[in-house]
Amino acid sequence: MPELYRFDKSQELYARAQSMVAGGISSQIRRAELPVPLWFERAKAGRMWDVDGNEYVDYVMGMGPNIFGHSPDFISDAVARDMRDGFIFAGQMELELEVTEMVQSTVPLKGPVRYASSGTEIDQVALRLARGYTGRPKYLKFEGHYHGWTDTVAYSVHPPLDQAGPYDSPIAVPESGGIAPGSEHDIVIAPWNDLDALKAVFEKHGSELACVLTEPILCNTNCIMPRPGYMEGMRELCDKYGVLLIFDEVITGYRVALGGAQELLGVEPDLATYAKALAGGFPLSMLIGKPEIMAVLGDGRVQHGGSFNSNVMSMSAARAGLKHILENPVRFYADLNNQGNRLMEGLKRVGREVESDLQVQGLGSTFWTNFTTKEEIFNYRDHAENVDEEKYHRFAQAMLERGVRLSTNGRWHVASSHTDADVDRTIEAAKSALQAI
Repeated sequence: MPELYRFDKSQELYARAQSMVAGGISSQIRRAELPVPLWFERAKAGRMWDVDGNEYVDYVMGMGPNIFGHSPDFISDAVARDMRDGFIFAGQMELELEVTEMVQSTVPLKGPVRYASSGTEIDQVALRLARGYTGRPKYLKFEGHYHGWTDTVAYSVHPPLDQAGPYDSPIAVPESGGIAPGSEHDIVIAPWNDLDALKAVFEKHGSELACVLTEPILCNTNCIMPRPGYMEGMRELCDKYGVLLIFDEVITGYRVALGGAQELLGVEPDLATYAKALAGGFPLSMLIGKPEIMAVLGDGRVQHGGSFNSNVMSMSAARAGLKHILENPVRFYADLNNQGNRLMEGLKRVGREVESDLQVQGLGSTFWTNFTTKEEIFNYRDHAENVDEEKYHRFAQAMLERGVRLSTNGRWHVASSHTDADVDRTIEAAKSALQAI
């Protein structure tokens, strides 16, 4: 076996950063990388190079935005060209309309859009709009779902089970210290993927709810598909009680299919949020919704602003990325998912060969690896009760030492630039890592 990677310079820079950057990092999830949060010099296509000279096959992919891989030339060239004419206008440009026309031709939900810079930000716009449109105070959120780090949504993402309350009536558990007291009062927490439990929640709270905010495919916990009939049942309940249905497609949008989760599931929400893959690695998020709802945002009854909204660089990247997909969307997603499925099957195979309890669950373009004896995980509590997260962290470190970089939470992101050689190297590294742990 080749010599394992060392991380001496990353260790040195991380120690140096402690006195300059809070925690040494600028996004909390990065702190969990073992044996040290890495420091990088460059990245291209499916590979990254750190300050110690180590080369990695990368499946973090910026936590999802880099659907084409790192620094694709068609985006880099377009942004370099367009930014010569300005960065931020605090005004409009025809480029914004070109991107919107592409979006409206691909997303099943039809209506006006509004742009922002991050998934956290655009989910806040959606919640405010839902309250403004319905005049109702509360919204329903599911355990295990992540909608950003702000106070209004940072509840019951991955709560300790001894604090989470009963299964059918969960307690809103804050994810952080410092969250505004009382911010949980307008949140109704429910288990996901259980239609009977959801019906009971609506019977109790339906008249108070402005909206249901959900990941249509649960990518922040195990990459879980909804059970047959679940999303259709959710849509019917929302219609019955006058509640808006919001799909958080920050991860799934333009990753799992051209039309996102809406296309795969055949269920259309009232509002949907997008970010990550929308601009191929540049900071851009988007809200799209039914015209009568978006009108409340359009006429200013609901306020939304932002200095960086629809900036030149992000809109240029979005146009270049969407244009690239639309050249042959059927082939693009077939190639992306086929490569991901080949990787998933390879991981499952080496797991069986070394008699590991490695579990691989999800879709070709994005999936999770866990360690559990269960064949499938259905919701957050199923995950919390049955998955060995500490073992996954040891696996991720072993993979890093063998030249494959994984996310700290278990989610893999396949890029269109990942090659057969990348996948083969990953499967070989996984077999060695599984044997080592």
